[in-house]
Amino acid sequence: MIKKSMIIRQFLAMTLNAPAGRRAQGATALVRAYLYGDLDADAAWEAKTAILSLLDDPAPKVRRALAEACADSARSPRPVVVALSCDVFEVAAPILARSPVLTEADLVEAAALGEEGARLVIARRHHLTPAVSGALIEIADLETLVALAGNPTARITGGRILRMVERFGHEADLREALLTRHDLPPEGRHAIAVALARSLTTFATRRGWLGEARSERMNREVSERSALDLSAEAGAAATGRLVTYLRATHQLNAGLILRAILSGRIEFACSALADLSGLDHASVARAMRDPRGIADLHERAGLPAALLPAMDAVLAAWRETAKLPVAPGQGAGLSRRMIERAITACEGWESHEIRAVVALLTRFEAEAARDEARETTRAILAEAAAREAAERQRLAADAAWREALEAHRRNEAAPDAAAPAAETPDAGTGRTDPVGAILDALPEQILEWFRAERGQGPAEVVPDAVLDDLDAALIAEYRASRITPTGDRRHRIAIAA
Repeated sequence: MIKKSMIIRQFLAMTLNAPAGRRAQGATALVRAYLYGDLDADAAWEAKTAILSLLDDPAPKVRRALAEACADSARSPRPVVVALSCDVFEVAAPILARSPVLTEADLVEAAALGEEGARLVIARRHHLTPAVSGALIEIADLETLVALAGNPTARITGGRILRMVERFGHEADLREALLTRHDLPPEGRHAIAVALARSLTTFATRRGWLGEARSERMNREVSERSALDLSAEAGAAATGRLVTYLRATHQLNAGLILRAILSGRIEFACSALADLSGLDHASVARAMRDPRGIADLHERAGLPAALLPAMDAVLAAWRETAKLPVAPGQGAGLSRRMIERAITACEGWESHEIRAVVALLTRFEAEAARDEARETTRAILAEAAAREAAERQRLAADAAWREALEAHRRNEAAPDAAAPAAETPDAGTGRTDPVGAILDALPEQILEWFRAERGQGPAEVVPDAVLDDLDAALIAEYRASRITPTGDRRHRIAIAA
């Protein structure tokens, strides 16, 4: 016990006037002895006192070594860890990045009072709490928020994600980092889609390609379509959460509900009407299917009374269309058939509100026509690409066949003297059979056909009949091979069965 205490005193005496590098090594050794050594109570107290004294060392290198040694242990003295976390960034970085001693309050204070580098280090810590993430989201710069969004262990609430999008949603790096998160809620995805649309329309407006009114309409259309697409991929709970968010941000309106019904997103429409009316989902679904219950549902949802005929017509068109077979190729977009039925039902009304609804339905019809044209164009292009690929494959096979045939011709013209090709003598003449030589290069299916022919009928086969279906080039070569050196022709070739 006395010996260990004396060793620590000797360490302090030795490092008092030593260079900074030697003091840094001594600091590391002292911390390791305190954390992992078998010190008694007195020796541990002296070691802790010595470690605290090193906080006043003027060399950042020594304090950095002290921070590195203390960063990974939960047994590090808390006064030392807190003091090091408030030091210059070079010293504080290891503590802020890894120390389990720091509490949530310590990290929030460090984020608030530290420099941006310290916030970036904190954003990359494992298992950040929502409070620390929220503090960073409110005050940190873009780089820090991108690192926070890309930290899969950081817990970020849906509201804080929306705040991130609100601050830097126009930045592509942040949008991409958020989209990689497995816990991204549907309202976050919707906000990212809207932010992207606003970035694009703002760019187009500044370039003079779009007017302000047209830009706002495009943003609204993107918002509505994005909400419906997200609801199609989400469950009932996520759809209800998205509807609540849309209502809180004043994006849930009669136009969106009409679009949902016309697009076949009945679950979204039910959730929206249930949220607005206060009724449960099952009651809303029954009212939508009962023409007598639509007026009460419309009133409970707080929709304008002038829109009741239009809503009644749209729901009637939905009920009628739901009984009809789905047209081939009809997806989940706006249904032109339903829109046409709704426009027809609204034609007898002359109020200003109904005319506005008819104008909205007409825009929906134009949008549906564009979507159908795009789908048709994609299908035509895909079919053309498939035909082109098949043609390329056919040409490649034909080229390979011709190349193989040409190689066979060259081999026949210049046989290897060292290994003469085997000859098939004609029956009764002793000459090489040119038909067999030519057929060696034919595809397997032609060979099978030819062998079948050879297994039938008399022993002699008329070669002209055999060659009727062969390529013109093969016929020419065969006829040339029938000419004898004296110019005489053979009229028949005997081929062994």
